Amino acid sequence: MSTHQVVFLLLDLAVIVVLARLLGAVARRLDQPPVIGELLAGILLGPTLFGEGFAAALFPTDVRPFLAALANVGVAMFMFMVGLELEQTLLRGRGKLALTVSVSSIVLPFTLGVGLAFYLAMNRPVEHRLGFLLFIGAAMSVTAFPVLARILQDRGMLRTMLGGLALTCAAIGDVLAWCLLAVVVIVSGGASGTEQWLIVLGPIYVALMLWVVRPLLRKLFTAGVTGALPTVLAGALISGAVTELIGLHFIFGAFLFGVIVPREGTDTLRHRIIDRVEEFNSALLLPVFFIVSGLKVNLSTLSATGLVEFGLVLLVAIAGKFGGAFVGARLHGLPARKSAALATLMNTRGLTELIILTVGLQLGVLDQSLYSIMVAMAVITTAMAGPLLRLIYPASVIERDQAIEQARL
Repeated sequence: MSTHQVVFLLLDLAVIVVLARLLGAVARRLDQPPVIGELLAGILLGPTLFGEGFAAALFPTDVRPFLAALANVGVAMFMFMVGLELEQTLLRGRGKLALTVSVSSIVLPFTLGVGLAFYLAMNRPVEHRLGFLLFIGAAMSVTAFPVLARILQDRGMLRTMLGGLALTCAAIGDVLAWCLLAVVVIVSGGASGTEQWLIVLGPIYVALMLWVVRPLLRKLFTAGVTGALPTVLAGALISGAVTELIGLHFIFGAFLFGVIVPREGTDTLRHRIIDRVEEFNSALLLPVFFIVSGLKVNLSTLSATGLVEFGLVLLVAIAGKFGGAFVGARLHGLPARKSAALATLMNTRGLTELIILTVGLQLGVLDQSLYSIMVAMAVITTAMAGPLLRLIYPASVIERDQAIEQARL
């Protein structure tokens, strides 16, 4: 690295940390998840408001590859922690209601998204038509599990029946959405040329992780061997490297490694890992990811056609996710108010959506214009969750339902 690159890299990192912290605090004051402020920080520093010249002066092109590398590490660690925090007990034991809501909140937005993709494909060249259709459907179907958990915690709903149901549905939905995205990566040519045959190693790799690596980790943790944190961090990065090599994206490998970390008797260890990694990742690496993503967003160039596309994307995203979750909940007799609150929570997209969109941009499935539109949709659907939830399911109703639930215990 040249002196110029070192100087700008360090200065850019300082700007990113400070701005993300400030706008994250502003978002909290407005009763929004901090991720909203951090997302907006990336968009504000991009070309949307101040043009390409300002963005290029602040983040020189020869420095951006280093920022992108740090952003990738941050995403890998985030996906590892999502897998690590995914309690597998959530995926069972809540009955047909959770499964129905999860599936319906995936099927309806996915179907509407595929229909919308046919229209979007008319206005742009699409190299992998099937991959494009599947990707738009998958992008419409995602729920941000970590942001959802934060909203429930802030609202005092984390230990309620509705909160537990929302987490269960989001967990199942996320697994289904990641599976859909894996199919998109394969269809869209995540691996090219002679490397495509490597994709067949995917199922073999998953089997090795479940039946070889997981038992080894269990023995390691049971024996109380020191150095658990470096072990799991190295494991997550190696796992991400393997899935990237075989033609899947590195996020799948990092996520899978978090999932296979044993749960029995490792609560203290897992919480310590999450606390240590999350603090650094949230303070530095993820804000870098937001900035790198925001530099690719340019809403100032949207044409009349682009504005129509934005309106349709927003309509499909909100109606599909809300409608699917609401209908699924009502079919199982959940009251209308709780069904609407659950549907509102399932409409939260946040960072998970941004990661999926970044993958789409890297694969060439999304062009710059559609990527910008989809990022704006992710910000709006995440920001609207809190105010809508207060309107549909106010604090007085939460307290009443908590009292009723406690009385039944």
